[in-house]
Amino acid sequence: MLVSIWFPLILWSWVLIGPLALLGLYDYFQTKHSILRNFPLLGRMRYLMELVRPEIYQYFIESDTEGVPFDRDQRSLVYQRAKRARDTVPFGTKEDVYVTGYEWVNHSMAPLAHHPDNMRVTIGHKSCSLPYSCSLLNISAMSFGSLSKNAVLSLSGGAKLGNFAHNTGEGGISPYHLAGGGDLIWQIGTGYFGCRLDNGQFCKDLFRQNASLANVKMIEIKLSQGAKPGHGGILPAAKVTAEISQIRHVPMGRDVISPPGHSAFSTPIELLEFVAQLRELSGGKPVGFKLCVGKRREFLAVCKAMQKTGITPDYIAVDGGEGGTGAAPLEFSNHIGAPLFEGLIFVHNALRGFSLREDIKLIASGKVSSGFGILKLLALGADACYSARSMMLALGCIQALQCNSNHCPVGVATQDKHLMAGLVPSDKRIRVANFHHETLKSFCEMLGAIGLASPVDLRPWHVMHRVSPVITKHYGELYDYLEEGALLREPLPEHYRRAVESASAETFGHVPA
Repeated sequence: MLVSIWFPLILWSWVLIGPLALLGLYDYFQTKHSILRNFPLLGRMRYLMELVRPEIYQYFIESDTEGVPFDRDQRSLVYQRAKRARDTVPFGTKEDVYVTGYEWVNHSMAPLAHHPDNMRVTIGHKSCSLPYSCSLLNISAMSFGSLSKNAVLSLSGGAKLGNFAHNTGEGGISPYHLAGGGDLIWQIGTGYFGCRLDNGQFCKDLFRQNASLANVKMIEIKLSQGAKPGHGGILPAAKVTAEISQIRHVPMGRDVISPPGHSAFSTPIELLEFVAQLRELSGGKPVGFKLCVGKRREFLAVCKAMQKTGITPDYIAVDGGEGGTGAAPLEFSNHIGAPLFEGLIFVHNALRGFSLREDIKLIASGKVSSGFGILKLLALGADACYSARSMMLALGCIQALQCNSNHCPVGVATQDKHLMAGLVPSDKRIRVANFHHETLKSFCEMLGAIGLASPVDLRPWHVMHRVSPVITKHYGELYDYLEEGALLREPLPEHYRRAVESASAETFGHVPA
């Protein structure tokens, strides 16, 4: 201050120093944060670095093949195909082809040619009067509410342009799903959004009304999802707008948490009766259910119920425990639910073991971002695939990991009008359609390269997996695949005996052998 007598202009420095000094005093006298109390002002640098750490790591530290859940190479591939930019790579692979876990398929000296438009499978067996010709790659379940209206418009519009299906997620059918014009798979979760009474119970009349919409091609009962199986969906209160409240019939100002389980059924037989009921109410559209595999006994109980009642779903969607696009507790996301490969192979085996596989199609969901991803899942037992996060990347997602905060910087997973304004549906729907087409094109080229005439010819032994630097095995050697009817006769396969004998069509509980 004395210096200011001779240099008055120095007083202007207090415009900057004053607020910092006050902030330092506040830090010193506050009692909640030890670092700030011991290191006033300077301690705030730690919080600043914590704030920008994910971006610094993603952009400057991690290699092209290190990032999670999707590495830079995977993200770049989606971006390039969505924009129809050059997607080839120079100078050879970056993969270490001798590291444990490396995978490949063996090509043929008699390759074939295929067209992406022919990569479809018909879903709907004899009990279904309105079967659906489904693309081998479709948009996985993501609800309006979790996603912005512009994101939903873009996804549905992309599905329309590319002639593939868009799963609504459990949040119900919004006006934006319909406005996009794409084929819809209407997912019914434990909250029965779009077909619920005020008390949260299932409503037949509302279901019939929505299921009769021309856009709705299939119905999906969600039993569980990969990100949080057994937990129920979560929509943070910050994302619950008046519009979402009206669509879902839920109150504003509170997190929307779906119940862990369904109230419309409580036994395997009742589940299948619910499937038959929805098929009838929808006018004969394909009806299936989605699950992340948990207790094997429970799914085997459903198989026994199919045998007993003669009622089968038209399809089953298998989600991997590694999946998830939105909010989930860390423990559930990391440690509950079977990973996709184990879940898919088990469901395929169970259906085949009970001689049910022919009538039921399998859709696999879990990190599909390339033609090889599709090929691998079809070889392991799937008939078609879902993709969620890759479709978000096609919309412009930068993997900012803000899906559960309402602060998605690119307007995909937010209800913030300012942020969602940056996502323009007329442009992004084209990118979604491009990604779908180019990825199926890649799949076709790989299918032709290994000399197969059709996707149905893919088998586990087509995919090779390195189990050590000097040993490789195909998936038919890594996993046991059951013969047709193997679970209907003695002796039962040893790895299935205990689960089969303790499963009952009348209960999801354990039945003593």
